[in-house]
Parts: sequence; C-alpha cells; structure tokens
Amino acid sequence: MDIRRYLDSTYLKTAEQAGISTEENKEKVKQTIQEAIDEGFYLVMIRPEYVKMAREMIDQAGADVKVGTVIGFPEGTYSWEEKLAEARKAIADGVDELDFVVNYEAYKKGDLDLVKKEVFEGSLLGLKNNKVVKWIIEAAALTDEQIAGLTSLIRNVVLQTLGPSAADKVFVKSSTGFYKTPDGSPNGATEHNIRIMLENAGPLPVKAAGGIRNYEDALKMIEMGVKRIGTSSAKKIVEGKQADGEY
Repeated sequence: MDIRRYLDSTYLKTAEQAGISTEENKEKVKQTIQEAIDEGFYLVMIRPEYVKMAREMIDQAGADVKVGTVIGFPEGTYSWEEKLAEARKAIADGVDELDFVVNYEAYKKGDLDLVKKEVFEGSLLGLKNNKVVKWIIEAAALTDEQIAGLTSLIRNVVLQTLGPSAADKVFVKSSTGFYKTPDGSPNGATEHNIRIMLENAGPLPVKAAGGIRNYEDALKMIEMGVKRIGTSSAKKIVEGKQADGEY
C-alpha cells in the first residue's frame, strides 16, 4: 500500500505557538511544502496565509500535491459569513481543499439551524469551485452522542441539500489537533471516536487527524475505513519511525 496517498502533511502552528520568529515559521512552512513535494504526499495542509506560496512552489515543481488549508481555525466560532470570506480568499489563492472547523459549540448549545446553515453554505461554496470540503467536528470536545449527532447532521445536510453526488467530496474530520482537553486525554483521532464517526458519516468519507504518529496507527485507521489522515509526522510515518509531535 502506498500510504503516502492517504497523508495530509500538516503544519498549522503560528510563530507564537512555535516559539519562533515569523520568518522562521515561514521557513518551516516552506520545508513542510518541499517535503510533501519530495515525498509525494497527497496534500500539504497549511494556514490560509501560506496557500499562495504553497501553490507556487508545487506548480513550479510540477508536483502532484494538493494544497489544503483550514477555515475558522481552530475554535470554529467565527460566523459562517467570516468563514466563507476566508474560504473565498483561499480559493482565489489556489487552494484545492478547505478544512472548515464546524461551530461545534453552537451544536452543543442546540443551535442546529446555525450549524446546518454553515455546513450548507461552506460545502456549496467549495463544491461550486470544484474543491474538496472537510468539516472538523473536534471530537475531543464532544460526548459520544454528540460525535454521532454532529457527524449525522453534516451527512444529512450534504445529502439532502447537495445530493448524493456530493458525498465523496465532503469529509467529516475528527480534530484540529489544537484543542486542549481538560483532563489531558487525547485530543486527536482515537479508534473509539473514529469508529463512531465512520458509523454515522457514510457515504461521506472520514479524515482522521491528530495523534497519529507511526505507520501501524495510520494503517489501522485506513483498515477501519478512514480515507485520509492528517499528521505533522508524515515523513516519519512512511519511514516506519515513531514520531513525538503534537499533531
């Protein structure tokens, strides 16, 4: 199996989060993009301000690597209008895939109309522009029932408003990798959470993100039915090494 074609190689830290200068952080983004080109990963996932740079580097290299970015990241509490504006800018800059953070706090409060609205509008914008869309539900912030419910809501909105033909272009994604769990429990993709998502997402595909740091864990997720894996440890995974990264 060519596991590279499942991997979204990811670097989403700000300079402040990384404890380095803005220029040093930009250099880390460049290194991540170049590594994705050299290794043939499916996609490189970077923050919106770096989309244009990634597009230029990949096009100049003539590489078959997609450019992905995050929208409403990492809290998901931006208004849907703000998320759409951010997505439109990324589309103009040459992005291929848009990973929206769904407003999971609104979902937890019972504001289902707001969540349905942003899922519809964001998915529609992406599909109209021939982009793949993913909805990050932040599974670590949800109960099992909420994971199932929010995953089902996304699936139903896509199927009922955009039709079955949209199903393979809109993913449900587990995590941002930036959520801090109160008790220090895993904040990324766990087998338990992914299984609930897989049971409730179909026919929409699932992306497992966060905490997958070796080949065995990645392979296990793929065997479970996951179609994409988000990781900051892509190179170590394909080399069969254990990564100690946070995402």
